Amino acid sequence: MPASALDVKPQATAERQEFYGRLLKKSATPLWEVFSDIVTVTPKPVGVPVMWRYEELRPLLMESGSLISAAEAERRVLILENPALPGQSQVTGTLYAGLQLVLPGEVAPSHRHTPSALRFVLESEGGYTAVDGERITMHPGDFIVTPSWNYHDHGNDSNAPIIWLDVLDLPMINAMAVGFAEHHPQETQPLTRPEGDSLARYGSGLFPVDFVPQPGHSPVRVYPYDRSRASLIESASYIPPHRCHGVKMRYENPATGGFAMSTIGTFLQLLPKGFSGAPYRSTDATVYCIKEGRGKSKVGDQVFEWGPNDIFVVPSWTPVSHAASAQAILFSASDRPVQQMLRLWREEEID
Repeated sequence: MPASALDVKPQATAERQEFYGRLLKKSATPLWEVFSDIVTVTPKPVGVPVMWRYEELRPLLMESGSLISAAEAERRVLILENPALPGQSQVTGTLYAGLQLVLPGEVAPSHRHTPSALRFVLESEGGYTAVDGERITMHPGDFIVTPSWNYHDHGNDSNAPIIWLDVLDLPMINAMAVGFAEHHPQETQPLTRPEGDSLARYGSGLFPVDFVPQPGHSPVRVYPYDRSRASLIESASYIPPHRCHGVKMRYENPATGGFAMSTIGTFLQLLPKGFSGAPYRSTDATVYCIKEGRGKSKVGDQVFEWGPNDIFVVPSWTPVSHAASAQAILFSASDRPVQQMLRLWREEEID
């Protein structure tokens, strides 16, 4: 069938409309009336390009701290909601994102849920999270993995607020109707392992001889920014910048060589000062968070000028190009692991 024929709908007639009405009474509907809407020639993005400036959202996040406690809210978060998806708590078709705040002396109680979560830390002078019995001190730029059905709680022993970007696979989980959640019997879970345990055990490249990798998330719970940044800078010293991506690395599960999370791909990329990237598009809708530097990204027909901690989203199959006025480091997250597992992911450069 020619590609052009996929976009053509049959002519409406009175006889056909009467037939469709009888079908609806039997909870049936004609495929030919919706074929071009559900079997698309190219992807139809869910959501639109949008940017959130940290300097504008941070005061609102701090204001929320005076309105509701972390315990009362369960999680004090401002959802980053795509304006094309109002009321759906989605930043893309498959991902949820939000900014979370824990004030000095507060504890966000321990719970667990089916959705997997990542934390990308924006501000912290001593805050922490605990995941599956291991406490993790948060530092700006750290990427923290909270796998599905692992107990986790957050606390702040410092004198300054802690703020981080949450990204969860909530829309995927809810689309499959497999969401479960429950509280821990205690406000905070017992700590059963010393801090740094998962990184020490699994982050060195050495594993016990009888270690059997498990499918799913990385056994490492935190990827410290100082280590990730040093690796990225070292790589940039000998890897020529890609014409679209600069120097882009993915966070890896050291036990399998795959993605650090089974449903959310996470990346760190360096754009050298003066970099002006070629446009490209990919099927994985992507959330970007700026860690360092300044620059701009053209997403579709919009241009976002960004700086540290700003966040923007690139919908699926939407052209994007990045440029840096100063050396920049960008963190990003998408649903690429799921797409690649299903052999659906595509990316192409645009001339």
